[in-house]
Amino acid sequence: MAAEKKKLMLIINPAAGRGGYKQGFTEALKILNDGGYRTTLFYTDGARDATEYAGRYAHDFDAVACIGGDGTLSEVIAGLMRVPSPPPLGYIPMGTANDVATTLGLPKNDTIGAALRLVRGSAHPYDVGGFGADEYFAYIAAFGAFTEVSYATPQDMKKRLGHLAYVLQGMAALPKLESYNTRVEYDGGVVEAPLVYGSMSNSTSVAGIVKLREEMVCLGDGMSELVLVKDPGSIEGFSEIVTSVLSQRYDSDKLIILHTTRAKFTFEKPVAWTRDGEAGGKYAEVELKNYAAPIELIF
Repeated sequence: MAAEKKKLMLIINPAAGRGGYKQGFTEALKILNDGGYRTTLFYTDGARDATEYAGRYAHDFDAVACIGGDGTLSEVIAGLMRVPSPPPLGYIPMGTANDVATTLGLPKNDTIGAALRLVRGSAHPYDVGGFGADEYFAYIAAFGAFTEVSYATPQDMKKRLGHLAYVLQGMAALPKLESYNTRVEYDGGVVEAPLVYGSMSNSTSVAGIVKLREEMVCLGDGMSELVLVKDPGSIEGFSEIVTSVLSQRYDSDKLIILHTTRAKFTFEKPVAWTRDGEAGGKYAEVELKNYAAPIELIF
């Protein structure tokens, strides 16, 4: 008698990757079936649908997976945070930057390859970021230079140029580089300085451009990476910092990288944030925290 199949909830964002998931989708479903999953499909129609689906129905399934970009994954994780003892989560990445896929080493825009990884992979503890009282982020919350890029870049440019779109949009924003007088309280310390960028993250990749060394990041250790960039005083100085980061030297005296479980940011006026590449609102004060491994990711 054949073993009973595990129930898989598959949440699909049909807009991600220009609907590229359809390429090989039938074969991917067969891979999931042959791998022991009985799959139920949930299609999103708009923002927060993935959060609603995961929060409402995930407890009825043995595993959850999503097809979409990092924004879709972020929504699903937000939904799973509502579920006591949530099932493991798989990711079939479709989109432009796919930072989480880069960190996990998952195939990008490859439905068949990602389905195979889901079937063959195992569940690993994964930290989730908390933003304010009741919001979450899957891998990064950030403000300042380049953080607008991921949601301000026109969608048609993303589709035509991919990662290059982020770079070009970021270069266009450089003449408008702005600093923010900031107080940052973190585990064991305080930084007070004019900052042009700040983030709390759990990823080796940011916007598909910036890479942190793998040994700097542990996805399930209960610690997040706090990255702060002090005002360099000029565009040329900022370019030197970017060069330092892109070459993974991190040796600029204007660059601070720490590990922390929490960070409280206080500004003189409300500052715009992004969460997982999407607009996150403006805040004069916001607290971020690391929820230590409340979910498991399959990879």
